[in-house]
Amino acid sequence: QVQLVESGGGLVQPGGSLRLSCVASGSIFSSNAMNWHRQAPGKQREYVATITRGGLPNYADSVKGRFTISRDNAKNTVYLHMNRLKPEDTAVYYCYMPRTGVWGQGTQVTVSS
Repeated sequence: QVQLVESGGGLVQPGGSLRLSCVASGSIFSSNAMNWHRQAPGKQREYVATITRGGLPNYADSVKGRFTISRDNAKNTVYLHMNRLKPEDTAVYYCYMPRTGVWGQGTQVTVSS
């Protein structure tokens, strides 16, 4: 069973940047698409971004042009580079491997002055 572990969350001011990381255990990372999702307090979990196993990205409209998803298959790691952060980006961010149905434990991102 693959395990996903996120890191990199924290408190940042509006307009700032953060980079989230998600490390996958095992040997199947490179053959799988990876997603980032987020859940704000009192709201449903929502889709943020996908990167295919070939490295093609896709984004939710709410983050397009501000967030960049990337992957390093040699490190079994997917990243979410977040720029021009807004208070409404405050949420717990989760990485997700759709083909296996496995979620990480999440990392908190708080955007506040």
